[in-house]
Amino acid sequence: MRRGRRPTTADLSQLDRSQGMRTIRKVAPYLWPEGQGWVKRRVVLAMLALVLAKVVAVITPFFYKAAVDSLTGEGAPEAMLMAVGAVGLTIAYGMAKLMNTGFQQLRDAIFARVGQRALRRIALETFTHIHRLSLRYHITRKTGGLSRIIERGVKGVDFLLRFLLFSIGPLVIELALVGVILYVAFDIWYLAVVAVTIAAYIKFTFVVTDWRLKIRKKMNDQDTDANQKAIDSLLNFETVKYFGAEAREADRYDRAMEGYEDAAIKTSLSLAFLNFGQALLITGGLVAVMVMAAMGVQAGKLTVGDFVMVNAYMIQITMPLNFLGTVYREIRQSLVDMAEMFALLEQPAEVMDKPGAPALAVTGGAVAFRDVRFGYDAERPILKGVTIEVPAGRKVAIVGPSGAGKSTIGRLLFRFYDVTGGAVLIDGQDVRDITQDSLHAQIGVVPQDTVLFNDTILYNIAYGRPDATREQIEAAARAAQIHDFVAGLPRGYETMVGERGLKLSGGEKQRVGIARTLLKNPPILLLDEATSALDSETEAGIQAQLKAMGEGRTVIAIAHRLSTIVDADEIVVLEDGQVVERGSHEALVARGGRYAAMWARQQAGEDEDVEAA
Repeated sequence: MRRGRRPTTADLSQLDRSQGMRTIRKVAPYLWPEGQGWVKRRVVLAMLALVLAKVVAVITPFFYKAAVDSLTGEGAPEAMLMAVGAVGLTIAYGMAKLMNTGFQQLRDAIFARVGQRALRRIALETFTHIHRLSLRYHITRKTGGLSRIIERGVKGVDFLLRFLLFSIGPLVIELALVGVILYVAFDIWYLAVVAVTIAAYIKFTFVVTDWRLKIRKKMNDQDTDANQKAIDSLLNFETVKYFGAEAREADRYDRAMEGYEDAAIKTSLSLAFLNFGQALLITGGLVAVMVMAAMGVQAGKLTVGDFVMVNAYMIQITMPLNFLGTVYREIRQSLVDMAEMFALLEQPAEVMDKPGAPALAVTGGAVAFRDVRFGYDAERPILKGVTIEVPAGRKVAIVGPSGAGKSTIGRLLFRFYDVTGGAVLIDGQDVRDITQDSLHAQIGVVPQDTVLFNDTILYNIAYGRPDATREQIEAAARAAQIHDFVAGLPRGYETMVGERGLKLSGGEKQRVGIARTLLKNPPILLLDEATSALDSETEAGIQAQLKAMGEGRTVIAIAHRLSTIVDADEIVVLEDGQVVERGSHEALVARGGRYAAMWARQQAGEDEDVEAA
């Protein structure tokens, strides 16, 4: 086989330009959206204000020249200018500069709403898309890195909208106008020197900036890595304390920051080189043009006013050129940051609704797993042809050792993943053929580890049904046996639970989670070891409430403590991704098989997890 050609620097630059144009094309619709006339009008008005600002800026040095010539008595000023006098010309010069600033500020004011709307739309689209991505993506993705990609991407859009539209475009207009004036008012050599200076400046800026971007990208990667490690460590605060690993975590974070420090130093040094090179080129061009003007004044071909005007124009184009280096660098970096964000937006959702999929119609709530096959990895199957029937209004418990596929059953029912073989049905409807929103609305889940929002207890319980009344929320809390505890807190239901609910105990978090599901009041319940974090006394009370809530509903219970599922209509024993036993508690104990052994072990008081049995 012929070995592929290694990409050259030119190839990579072409790829960067291609990706940059692709990113700009993605942003453009936010500036010129279909059916949003007010946005288009604001963009047009902002551009009009921009052009007026540049025209005024280019005319301003003429007032400066006229004032100087009036004071020195040189030149042959127009009668109108003579009538105005040096003082009047100076005032006109000041008014022109004020108008220039005024039009720029008007431009920003008009465009502000357009820019903020675009940022809001992009941020919302990204946030919504992240929630559409599969559980597999979120399990493998680091949250800290994800938040940084979004943050930098949105900031990049803000910068691009503002500076690409209001810096690069205006700079081109201004340079063109100044070039024309230098050619008409003086001669072609002034224009030639300015053109060569600008060309050399732009070439130097682009080449060095492209080199710096590689260093900057490495710095960003190190920054993301350090941020990931910091967030990961803080999320596992208790684990760090349990193992006395504060120094180890600090060292791990410091090593990540060391890489960032090295890259940041290289970035600063390269910036110093860029700034000095730009200053050298600009100063050289400025001096050359001013020398030519000075020689013209000495020869009597130019007035002092002309000399001053040339200087004013050179300063006028020098300032935006100096800014060009920063703008180009930031635009390139913004394009990199935005490319990462748009790549995230292009990340396909693993589980998607079929076009025109109907909503789930629950008539009874019967659930069926028919010859279900699934594996998180194609090479490592988890479920190998599992068939489980859960009649409407009945309770089926699933038990088995670790890795048997118990929790996977719940994830497939909720359609976090799609089965690779067989089907999951609710009242005869394949969950792949209905909308995910309608499916999720009909299933209530109480997970083993309840994670709460960093908000109030009231907010977390009401999450099950946002339109619930205060009385309904408190009724759900009473049913979950947490109302008395909450009522005894200084702030009651307005108590903040902390990040992930860390201010509450495991049992308290679990009871909030149960109250949340009780409030949702769904026809199908999935209890994933729902009382595993509770003490025996509290568990007994909540089990009674869960049993009462399950009346008339379909219940699937993934069990840890076998004593909690003895009342199940059927118990399914999974092992190695297959059903090895099924039946009622009494029938399975009498059979003396796998379930009976697990029951005997727990009854013996060994307090062992059934998953280790």
